[in-house]
Formats: sequence, C-alpha cells, structure tokens
Amino acid sequence: MVVRLAVIGGSGLYDLRDLKGAKSRAIETPFGAPSSPVRVGRIGEVEVAFLARHGVGHVIPPHRVNHRANLWALRELGVRQVVGTSSVGSLKRDLRPGMLAVPHDFLSLWDLPTFHDDKVVHVTPTLDEPMRAAIASTAKAHGARVRSRAVYAQTRGPRLETKAEIRLLRDYADVVGMTMASEATLAAEIGVAYASLCTVDNFAHGIADRPLAYADIVSAQKSTASRVGRLIGPLVAALSTKSGRI
Repeated sequence: MVVRLAVIGGSGLYDLRDLKGAKSRAIETPFGAPSSPVRVGRIGEVEVAFLARHGVGHVIPPHRVNHRANLWALRELGVRQVVGTSSVGSLKRDLRPGMLAVPHDFLSLWDLPTFHDDKVVHVTPTLDEPMRAAIASTAKAHGARVRSRAVYAQTRGPRLETKAEIRLLRDYADVVGMTMASEATLAAEIGVAYASLCTVDNFAHGIADRPLAYADIVSAQKSTASRVGRLIGPLVAALSTKSGRI
C-alpha cells in the first residue's frame, strides 16, 4: 500500500478523529526512530498517514524532535505531500489567539537539520502553494478566521522567547514557533510537498499587556487542536480533488 498524504500533528493533536481502520507502523530509519509510530488508515477514499511530532502525550520537547527520522519514515511509505499542524504565538496584535495562520514563508537562521551532512546540496525551501490554498479555503469554508499569508519565525526552544527577541522578530515575521521550518526544509530536501496549518494560541512574549504563562498556552492548544482535528477530513477531500499527487 502506497500512502501519498501525511499529517504531522503538532502540540495537542495526537490522533486523527476521521482516520478509519488505522494500523500502527513502526518504521526504522537511518536516523533512528520517528517521534511516534506512524498510523496509516483511510479518510474517505484516501490513504493517509499520521505522525505525532512530539510523541503521543507530548513527551518530546521541540529541540529534541527527530525531524529527520519523521520525514524519512513518511517518505519510506511513499508520501508525497505533508500537512504539518503547529501551535504558534502571534507577533502582531491584529493576529489574535483563536485564529489560524497558513504560512507562505518562514525565517529560521540557526540549527536547521539536513539530510546532507557529508555532501554539498543546496535546496531552495518553499511552502507548497496549491496545498496552502486548499488549507486556507477549507478552513474559511468551515468558519475559521484565517490569515492566509504569514511569515513563520522559528526559534529553538524549549524556553519561550525573550521580549527582546520578539521585538526583533516582529519586524520580519507574523508568528513564532519552534518546529515548522525544520520540517519544511527537510521536506524540500527529499522532494516532498509541504504546507502548514498553524493555530494561534497566544500572543508572543511582550506583544500583549498580559504576562505570558505556559499554562495558558496549553489550555488554548487543547481547544484549537480539537478544531484543527475536525478540519483534517474536509482538507484531505480538498487536497485529493485539487491535486493529482494523491
């Protein structure tokens, strides 16, 4: 069985409610084990793989995620498109918690992983435009408030960013997170189309007057991850209709 589409679930999204007949696949890679067993099942008529980026129950912090193993495992299944969901902080006051963002570009200036440690390979990273359009239109059709263009800034974690770091980043980006740029870069290296659906779960440190507390972020993630989970079924249908790659 060849699986063409995969979802990598971010914080709060550890399974897919619409994934039917799912079976776990333990896949070993040259880079070790992926963050979780890969669940393979069907959404409608489409074979879909699901992987929990932080492990089931969120046991892997962002700086320890084995992105190389995750992407390699999906490629071994034959995956050609990956949708990654991510929890982010907003760098703009008009991009409020509860909204969704679909990045069109990203900024990550340090610690990017690569599959090519021992040879010279330079890729031009991109976020897949047809996939981005399908994500944004599906979310809007289901009543979500969506920012359909956004620049994602990646920091390393696990700590949250300082106010000074946020003041720097807000001039160049719209949201901040700790994982998406790494996934997108590795996907580009292995020829897999990648796009992201981000849940805005908080204002970044110093953007709002209220102090930033991690407990508040976790509480928001539980709500927004549930909403994103309900969008995956319609999104898979949209991608299968609009793309010849599934």
